[in-house]
Formats: sequence, structure tokens, C-alpha cells
Amino acid sequence: MAGEKHANIALFVNHVGCPQQCTFCNQNVIVGETAQGAGLQTCTPDDVRNAILTAEAHGTTGAQLAFFGGSFTGIDRDYMVSLLEAVQPYIGTVVTGIRCSTRPDYIDDEVLDLLKTYHVEAIELGAQSMDDRVLALNRRGHTADDVRTASRLIKARGFELGLQMMTGLYGDTDDGALRTADELIALAPATVRVYPTVVLEGTELARLWRAGEYTPQTLDDAVPLCAELLSKFDDAGIAVIRLGLHSGGGVEDGCLAGAYHPAFRELCESRIYLARALAALGVTPDASPVDAKTATLLVAPTELSKMVGQKRENLKELKRLGYDCQVKADENLHKYEVAILND
Repeated sequence: MAGEKHANIALFVNHVGCPQQCTFCNQNVIVGETAQGAGLQTCTPDDVRNAILTAEAHGTTGAQLAFFGGSFTGIDRDYMVSLLEAVQPYIGTVVTGIRCSTRPDYIDDEVLDLLKTYHVEAIELGAQSMDDRVLALNRRGHTADDVRTASRLIKARGFELGLQMMTGLYGDTDDGALRTADELIALAPATVRVYPTVVLEGTELARLWRAGEYTPQTLDDAVPLCAELLSKFDDAGIAVIRLGLHSGGGVEDGCLAGAYHPAFRELCESRIYLARALAALGVTPDASPVDAKTATLLVAPTELSKMVGQKRENLKELKRLGYDCQVKADENLHKYEVAILND
């Protein structure tokens, strides 16, 4: 029907249900609430109904309702059921089903039975790392094996599996993040979210940073790493549905250090396009500049700005290497493909 919109309806259950205080976590900041306020606001069944009715009034149909921000399957069972029940009258109209995020160690057959009853379609697990040492340093309270076990249970019961990982964690390395990605790929999730670590006020990570015990990942460090991760997941056919913390809320004000940028994904995708343009031109990134050459780069119509780069940085880098390039659209190309126009 004309005018209908299809989008997710996201609700934050906040910190309830989570038994840990991870080194990096301050959900007051992430969801835009002040650390000095009256405390975390708890999502209610009325909030669920109001969010759905608001979406419906704006023409939304066929949406997934997503419960994020906490450990959904770890909250008080009656409270969790009350939130799920609030969605049920709208299943099949405004809402197709439900998505939730939780901890790997809060998944078992009993809770999966319950979620299935209430039309939950997708479950995302906060894995963050597949290195037990890194998990322990960051006070995650679960192991890599918990991620593997929960992932297998979720998929065996017919749910869509989503996995979340972080880069730049306390005690981690770029190679460690790449190994985590490889292990997540082996679990064959449908979706992945990748979050570079940022230092938020009021966290253990902020204390470690101020004490000189933690060196945050910079934007210049995170972009090439996350570009490599994005390519890795894309090559495996796994959708990266979030790359970097969302903008808005209190993130900008609460971020003390780390790799935060409101257009982080676009920076990473531009880096992919630069690498693939260089490959198409037969140039290595460390090559010496050549005598001036011209070239026309072809990309999918929706990808022109990413090939050009923010502030035309990709074209400037290509010109530094001796290639004066134009960028044109080619409807025959797919995302991340770069070709050279042969005159």
C-alpha cells in the first residue's frame, strides 16, 4: 500500500537483567539519560503499546519490535512476559515479530520455548569477544563457550541469530578482534553488530584510562580494522546491521575517548572502496606515486559518495599516488565492487 513504511521499533529495557558491570558499560549515557538523574527509566507495557501505536500513526507496517539495551532474558520473568504480551495484539499488522538482545549465558531451552510462544523471531547475543582472557578482563561474566552453546541452541530452535562484537576492548588487539570475527563467522549468524570501544564517563574503563592503564583505540586505528571486519563479514554473506555506536542520546557528550564518529560506518565503507579502487588500478597502498594518469572508477549508483570519500579523501589519496580519478555509476555493479572504465 502506498505510504506504508517498514522499519524496526526499538525499545530499551536498559540495565535491568544484567548481573555484571562491564568495564565499558554506562547505559545512562548510551540511552541519553543523565548519570545524576533519578536512575534508569524502566520500559513498561504501556511504553510498548505507545511505541507501536505511534509507529502505526506514521504509516509503519510489517516492523520488528526490538527490545535492546539490557539482558532481556535475564530480567524478572513476569516483567519480561508483560512486555512480550503487550506486543501480541499487533502481531501480523503493525508488527511481524519480536527481536531481543541478551547475554549468552542467559539462554536455555526453557527460555527459548517461552520466546517462541510470544513470536520472538530473532535473538542477538552480546559476545563482544571470543577470547576468554579479554572477556574476564572486561568483567563480562561469561565465556566464549557460552557464546558457542547459546548460538547453537538459538539456531537449532529456528530463531534468527545475531551476534555482537567489540573492537579496542581492554586487553584486546586488532589480531584478537579479527580472530573473534572468524569465530563468529563459524557460528553462521544472520546478522552482526560491530562496536568500537569508547570510553564513557562513569565506567571502570574511564578509571583505567585516567590511570594510564588503558589506551583507547583511535578513530584512525578503528576505521581500517572495522573496514577489514566489514569486508570479512560481507564476504561470508553475513549482514552487518550496525557498525559503531548510534549517534544521538548522550553518547557525544559522554564520550571521553575512543573511536566514536557519527558517520563511522561510512568512514569504514569509504576505506573499503579506496582499497578496492587501488586493487582495480593495480596499485598497492605503499606504492610510490606514478606519473600523472587519469582513470574513471565505476561503482553501484548508491555508492558514489563512499567511493569519493568524506571531504573527497579517497580521490585525494588516489591523486597523491598519481591517479586523477572520476567516479561514475554503473547499474551492473553491486555494493563494494569497483571497476575501471575502459575507453
